[in-house]
Amino acid sequence: MLRPLKDKTPKVHPTAFISEAAYVVGDVEVGEGSSIWPGTVVRGDSGRIKIGRFVNIQDNCTVHSDADAEYGDYVTLGHGVVCHARKVGNHVLIGNGAVVNDGVEIGEYSLIAAGAVVRENTVIPPRSFVAGVPAEIKGEVAERHIDLIRRTAQTYVRKAQLYREAGLGQD
Repeated sequence: MLRPLKDKTPKVHPTAFISEAAYVVGDVEVGEGSSIWPGTVVRGDSGRIKIGRFVNIQDNCTVHSDADAEYGDYVTLGHGVVCHARKVGNHVLIGNGAVVNDGVEIGEYSLIAAGAVVRENTVIPPRSFVAGVPAEIKGEVAERHIDLIRRTAQTYVRKAQLYREAGLGQD
């Protein structure tokens, strides 16, 4: 469901997929080939949320920020992620159930492990592997992680296309 708020209406690229069971409201831009899956809420009510190209925001996520927020290209937010980040770089994977608090900046090619809780205003350098509660940098992302990030993004581009071709999602 796409809803305007305070004279701002979500802008969705024609190739993006938004589930009819997702709620996208306010100052939100969704880029080419991106997908927002059932149960997800994206709220652009306190700042602009810009979602790049080929981003997948999986089932039951919450995306919100108290200021403008930007998500790069080929980003994955796994099932049940709560993300209030200020900036998420290109080719980032945030694992299922992770919580990313206000003001966080995540560098490109980083992986946030499932269930991690990233503290407010944390700056995560590129190619970081982050895990734990509270989250800590555990090391550098390996090539197998980069491959996982790429494969996941590509898989969801194909899934979104399948759903669109089946007539599912927002018109």
